[in-house]
Parts: sequence; C-alpha cells; structure tokens
Amino acid sequence: MTVVGDMHADHGATFVERDGREVVEQYGRPERTHRAVRNGAGVIEMGYGVVVVEGTDRHSFVDDTVSNRVPEANGEGVYAFLLDPQGRVETDMYVYNAGERLLVFTPPSRAGPLADDWAGKTFVQDVTVAESSTDFGIFGVHGPTSTEKVASVLNGAGAPEPSLSFVRGSIDGVGVTVIATDAPTGEEGYEVVCAAADAGDVFDSLLTRGMNAAPFGYRTWDTLTLEAGTPRLESELAGRLPNVVGTRNGYDLEKGCFVGQEVVSKVANRGQPSGRLIGVRSEAIPEPGDDVVDAATDAPVGGVTRAADSPSLEEPIGLAVVDYDLDATALAIETDAGQVAATRVDLPFVEGSARSARLPQYD
Repeated sequence: MTVVGDMHADHGATFVERDGREVVEQYGRPERTHRAVRNGAGVIEMGYGVVVVEGTDRHSFVDDTVSNRVPEANGEGVYAFLLDPQGRVETDMYVYNAGERLLVFTPPSRAGPLADDWAGKTFVQDVTVAESSTDFGIFGVHGPTSTEKVASVLNGAGAPEPSLSFVRGSIDGVGVTVIATDAPTGEEGYEVVCAAADAGDVFDSLLTRGMNAAPFGYRTWDTLTLEAGTPRLESELAGRLPNVVGTRNGYDLEKGCFVGQEVVSKVANRGQPSGRLIGVRSEAIPEPGDDVVDAATDAPVGGVTRAADSPSLEEPIGLAVVDYDLDATALAIETDAGQVAATRVDLPFVEGSARSARLPQYD
C-alpha cells in the first residue's frame, strides 16, 4: 500500500489496487489535474517494487542478467528488461548504481519473484538480494516546471542531469535521492526517493514548499503516459519482443549473451520486427484487445493495447500493435458496440517539455 495513505486521504484521494499494490487513483477531477501537470508541476506517489542487490559481485551479476548495460559509476541508472529464453519481456525495470548497492525499481508484483529468482542463482558469487519495497517512499515530480519545483525545495545539490542520473541532498532536513526520469509523461520529471519513515515530511514539502505542485494519481498518470506514447509493461511490453514495441532504450545490441536468454541479436531481432506500436485516434474509446482493421479492406491488421479520452486533445486516443509493414492511415476498430472509424497518427500525441525515452523507434 502507499506509505503516506492518510495524507493522500486528507487531500481527498480515492484509492485503487494496481498490480497488487494500493495506489492513489485520483483526487477528483482527473482531467483538470492532467492539465495542471501539463502546464506546471504535479506530484505522485510511485507504486514501485524495490529490489536491493549488494555484495562485491553485484554489478557483474545483474549486468549478466538484464538486457542493458548496468552503469559502473555511482549516481547513474539504466532502463532494462528481464527477458525469457525466447527474448520476450518478462518485466521491465530501472537499475541504479548507488555505490555499495544496486537499487532495482520494478512493477510492484515483480519485485518479490525477481528477488527470489536472483537469490536462487547467485551460486558462488558474493551477491545478496532482498526485496525492500516497504523501506522506501518514492515520489514523482512531473511537468514543464518540475526542474524549478525540485530546485525550490532541494538543498545540497542541483537538479540532476542527464536522464536516469541522480544526486543526493535534503528536503526540509530529510535526506533524499533525486533521480532525473526518462520523461514517461512527456514532460520533464524527477523521482524523489527517501526512507519510508520520512515519506510524510517529503510529500508535504513537495506539495506545500517552494513552487506550487498539484497532487495527482494513477488515472492522470495513465492519460499522461498515453499522450506521451510511452509503452507500459502490462499493456504493451509483457510477452513481446522489445523491438516490436520499439523500446530501443531498454537493450544494448552489443552486449552479447546474458544469463537465461539467447544472444541479444536474437532477442532484439535485428531483422524486421513482426509488428509495431502506433497511435490511433478514434470516434469512441476502444477496449484493450479490440481488433484493428484496414478501413479499405476490412482486413485485420492488429489490436488495441490501451485507450482513453485525452484531456489535452479532448478526443479518444489509443495505442495499438499492428503489422510492421502497414501503410494505411485510415483504420477501423471492432468494438462491442460495432465498428468505429480510426486514424493512424504519429507518436507522441502531445508534445510536452520532454520526449519519453521509451517512445517507439524503428528503422
């Protein structure tokens, strides 16, 4: 559950369970909150699972297991995947080099199984793995004025750069780590990490001290990341090859082999992918799994992964995985209410203050 649930409730939050963890759904009027983040800065408690890896062999162990190169320098991070033997995504994660330990941020339900799996594979290596999700409070600060917001409350350090690097400082006397995100909302963003016991003070400072920031929940997070064209594990990534979703920042083609998988060239599939992730605008909000067809021929070409009514564009938008070589822009979606017209559009749907590093990229 959230580490500052009472404080969220005091701000009028409603809650929902996502991926096995209770998170804030909204504080009321999520569309208005969405626009507040797009125009300023907002604060969200992130529902990560956290795995801590320690020991002298920690770097080589994790680096041999995931799809990207784990940074050797303290203060740097990377986005990566754990893949199955066929190269399909089991989970995504952020791996941060925090000096004497690596911190791994995962979707909540993946942290425990990942820690158990890794702990069972250490063999003679000096590696200790533990799930530590309840030990941390993690808050996202997103929006075009998020840099100014963080600077207005952070002492002892400046806002970090580049993406996925971090600095250590304090907020109102509490020690924190501030990470520059890879812009999943399509806006400048940071994550503020603290001990769970200090989370209330940090959350209060992020909302009430320095520059203004609005609290927001996962309903707004969903629409922000959708408008930004950011693939998510549960809807776009899980069970697919990374190159189908175009997540180039999640793997390193030059790594060679890593534990439990084939050669990266097979994983990444250097040849033409079997599909691609596209954006669609439609006359009604489709459901995940609804078929996408070529409007000219009615031939099936793919399926919707997620969709919502865009607060920025004031119309339904969605993501879909379709045939890689699809040229048509006039599409249709087969919904329970019948066929609705749709148009293929370039991603992102909305250009914010930054582009998501996970925005699909294809040759």
